[in-house]
Amino acid sequence: MRVILRREVRGLGRPGEVKDVADGYAQNFLLPRGLAIEATAGELKHLAQEREASKVKKDRAHADAEQLAARLSTLTLVFRLKAGGQGKTFGSVTNKDIAEALQREHGVSVDRAKIHVPEPLRSLGPHAVEIRLLPDVRAKVTVAVEPA
Repeated sequence: MRVILRREVRGLGRPGEVKDVADGYAQNFLLPRGLAIEATAGELKHLAQEREASKVKKDRAHADAEQLAARLSTLTLVFRLKAGGQGKTFGSVTNKDIAEALQREHGVSVDRAKIHVPEPLRSLGPHAVEIRLLPDVRAKVTVAVEPA
């Protein structure tokens, strides 16, 4: 019997996959538990429509992320901190500060976990900070730390 998996079944497959299984396994285990549905022509057509809609949504999100990355790459954020004599600051700039500044100054909402700052910025001058919008879409924002 051909079934379309609705949930992941260990050893069989992932959601959305079409599998051939024994009739008893399908009728006594998969179908009653809601793990799968019978692969009729209508269900296969519905599955194809869902996949197409998912692909369109993913493509749109990717295009939006690339557009945002291009916009972010042109931005420079300026932070003013008290500094000592040798260019060391008394505070630091973290990914949370950068996310708040992007929202406040430019109206761009970016999750702070996507802003990659290896360690807080504690020295004066410009710093390049990477923002990972998607696994394959990244933007570099210039963060300038100036003395107050």
